[in-house]
Amino acid sequence: MSVSKRLTSVLFSFCIALTLSTLATAEDALELAPNGNFEAPNSDASWPNAWGGIKTGGTWEAEDGNRFLRLKSPRPGEMVMLYQEIKLPADVQALKLTWKQRVSDLKKGKNSWFDARIMLEFIDDQHQKVTPTPSAATTGKDTDGWVQREAQFLVPEGAYWLKFMPALFQVESGTFDLDDISLQPIDPAPLREAMQRKTRQRLAKLEANAAKRREKAQATLEQWGSLIPNGDFAELKNGQPTAWGKMTGDLSWQSEDDNTYLRIQSNTPGKLSMVYRTYDIPAGTKALELTWKQRISNLEKGEMPWHDARIMIEFQGIDGKKVTPKPSPSYTQKNTDGWVEKSKSFLVPEHALTVVLMPSLFEVTSGTFDLDDLQLKPTSPEPLLAAAKLREEEAKFRHVPHEEPNPANWPKMLKVVGNRIQDTDGNDVWLQGVNAGGLETLPQDKQQIKSTVVAIDQWKANCVRVPIKDAFWYGQSPYQKDGGKEYRETIDRIVNLAANRGAYVVLDLHRYRAPKQEHADFWKDCAAVYKNHPAVLFDLLNEPHGISWEVWRNGGFVGTKQGTDESAFLNEVEKKKNQGFESVGMQALVDAVRSTGANNIVIAGGLAWCNDLTGIADGYALDDPTGNGIMYSWHTYHWHTDWEKRVLPAAAKYPIFLGEVGADIKKMDFIPAEAQEDPYTWVPDMLGFIQQHHIHWTGWCFHPKATPIMISDWKYTPTPFWGQFAKDALDGKQFELKRTR
Repeated sequence: MSVSKRLTSVLFSFCIALTLSTLATAEDALELAPNGNFEAPNSDASWPNAWGGIKTGGTWEAEDGNRFLRLKSPRPGEMVMLYQEIKLPADVQALKLTWKQRVSDLKKGKNSWFDARIMLEFIDDQHQKVTPTPSAATTGKDTDGWVQREAQFLVPEGAYWLKFMPALFQVESGTFDLDDISLQPIDPAPLREAMQRKTRQRLAKLEANAAKRREKAQATLEQWGSLIPNGDFAELKNGQPTAWGKMTGDLSWQSEDDNTYLRIQSNTPGKLSMVYRTYDIPAGTKALELTWKQRISNLEKGEMPWHDARIMIEFQGIDGKKVTPKPSPSYTQKNTDGWVEKSKSFLVPEHALTVVLMPSLFEVTSGTFDLDDLQLKPTSPEPLLAAAKLREEEAKFRHVPHEEPNPANWPKMLKVVGNRIQDTDGNDVWLQGVNAGGLETLPQDKQQIKSTVVAIDQWKANCVRVPIKDAFWYGQSPYQKDGGKEYRETIDRIVNLAANRGAYVVLDLHRYRAPKQEHADFWKDCAAVYKNHPAVLFDLLNEPHGISWEVWRNGGFVGTKQGTDESAFLNEVEKKKNQGFESVGMQALVDAVRSTGANNIVIAGGLAWCNDLTGIADGYALDDPTGNGIMYSWHTYHWHTDWEKRVLPAAAKYPIFLGEVGADIKKMDFIPAEAQEDPYTWVPDMLGFIQQHHIHWTGWCFHPKATPIMISDWKYTPTPFWGQFAKDALDGKQFELKRTR
């Protein structure tokens, strides 16, 4: 919406004229307020005819032979209001309201608008509010006896009724007498002309003011090299950074090694602690880049997923109102390792004059958010425009037409035969594909639907591993309000799309550490849904770790995790939930599936985040007397070694499913950088190892933000260091195994 149009809406209410009108009204003008002089009584003579009652504080009075309505405050702060709906003619475009009033003994309430007033609103034929709304006719002090008042206003399109609401609005005391109410249609042209004139005047004034502010912003940029003056807090006056002022409450200035920085401290759980700063934007600025340093400590998120440390960004126009679109916030949900540098670039919407920055601890349970070296500068919009165009293309590309189940195209049911898997016709099947990640993180994500189709149709995968979360299955996320119905429907659609293409789906319960009773309960539910579906396999628990093989198989107490933590992506609350409990063991998960009558192949991950299968060959294999068998899952990345030792003894006896594998040029921060091999050497050897030993595999991850990334965008462009190698392997290319690790 243009500034002119927005101001037109705002200034609509300015057309109320609360003084005597110069417009003449014909004697035979249409009167819309019946019995406006309150003289005619109702059937029992207790109230004026055609008028609604007043719940409290209203009386029908007589004085010198004249009848009128009285509103009187019975006690301080209580609302006294007459509510009357007046039906409007279909073609009415403007109205004139006249009345007499007498206000006495008025003492306003706690707020300035707690006074005597007539409120007016429009509603449509469905009793929904129609805007713009006329301004209230207010009176804040006693009148000198009876006075004549008038208001004129335009009628918005769609208005069917006018709500007429005289009130003593939560006053301390007062009496509000009303008489001779008249509501008549009038010519709208003078009001429209007045509105347009005021709009032009207001707009000209705002634009002139905006031009001066933009010039001042340019001068600030030239002086400081940033739109944020003194953003490094180095210039001090009386111990306070200039251009910033004193900080109080949850905000404070801190010094460390002669460096001054801003601290946001959460002192009350669930409270918003925020710095609010506005900066005008120079003329011609199409994009901005914000850079800063931050240090976050003792952070514990709040009740909702977005209750974290974040910098929110908004825009305002020349009229001070919000302008859209606004950038997504920059958020952090865990502590940082000391000071870290951050940056965010974003487009400036048309008509924006001011950018609003709001660093905050957003209703966290606890935390400290330190900020320093803030800079805000104009930047090139081209990369951002290209990214926006790509998002539009990705959104269009995401669509997948609905498909009905077509069992004639479904793959054959699988079973374990020795260390291989075969279909019901006795043919060996080699599962190869990708992980369609995302549903383990966001229950409302739908991208995996398209990912499944692309993986099978374009990348030639015959298997898609889909990480899922039991809490989302039951609808326990703050994002869910339907008990998990939509989430389960998404999974069902993925299964159907894969099955219709003759491919398989591995449903991976993406949980960690050790099996719990809640996991067994989930598998009873999930397995009952997909019982004996030929395209579905069950991956029982994503990455067990930090337990013995005995506990892994049969259950037992799970204590505190020791050693390298490859689940660094979990927050501290999630990690605590994964210790100090009694595990039911992996065998209990197998039994839970089989208790439903489901014979589908189940997949059991080994220890050390699924990287170690040595215990399977050493006597800890699981029992499955009634089902189609068990595959054992191995996960390996470009910092793992001892390939042969960890997997080949088990592979000699059982089919191995390499559920997660991959390498990235981006270094993981929880593994020493020198231990992470270059993917261009590691990936070809790993694919050669997979092919030589006929290991079933699904690459991690078919998601541009879940490292190691196989694709760089949602148009499924393969990454050169991992995705392209994997795509070639799925297409049948053979890789030479030059050396193992």
